[in-house]
Amino acid sequence: MRRAYYGGAPGMITSATAWVVAGVVSYRVAPTSGVWALLIGGALIHPVSGVLSKALGRSAAHAAGNPLSALAFATTIWLVVSLPLAYVVSRYHIQWFFPAMLFVIGGRYLTFATVFGTRLFWFAGAALILAGYALGRAEAPPGASAFVGAAVEAAFAAVLFASVRRESAA
Repeated sequence: MRRAYYGGAPGMITSATAWVVAGVVSYRVAPTSGVWALLIGGALIHPVSGVLSKALGRSAAHAAGNPLSALAFATTIWLVVSLPLAYVVSRYHIQWFFPAMLFVIGGRYLTFATVFGTRLFWFAGAALILAGYALGRAEAPPGASAFVGAAVEAAFAAVLFASVRRESAA
């Protein structure tokens, strides 16, 4: 999985981009539009990160029968069933949507430590969850919460890219 998907770095940088777009839309249009920007952008993460993985010389396809594919699929189901919950939360208190999504994505990244075989995802997941808690508690503006999500993911994506490059060079 780590080899095929460049350690998960393309997915994480694509996700960071979706968070940036959601932040911009939240500020420029409306927070509710930012919610939809993140939901739509999130649906594009897998195909876009696959293209990036291929551009980086990886297959973007894991081996048939890889037992980790079931775990990756299960986390996708977890994400999809969590989306309506985060959306409903946003209907009651818009400032909580992005923090709720930080919890969901952070929880998913905890399993990526197994999928991609690197503990860095434990730290990324914990950082996203802690950010979600702090931002939700502070009732931060939706756009600001989206930008924090983007910054956390971009920082970890940079570390992942560097780590995979070092691995490839060895």
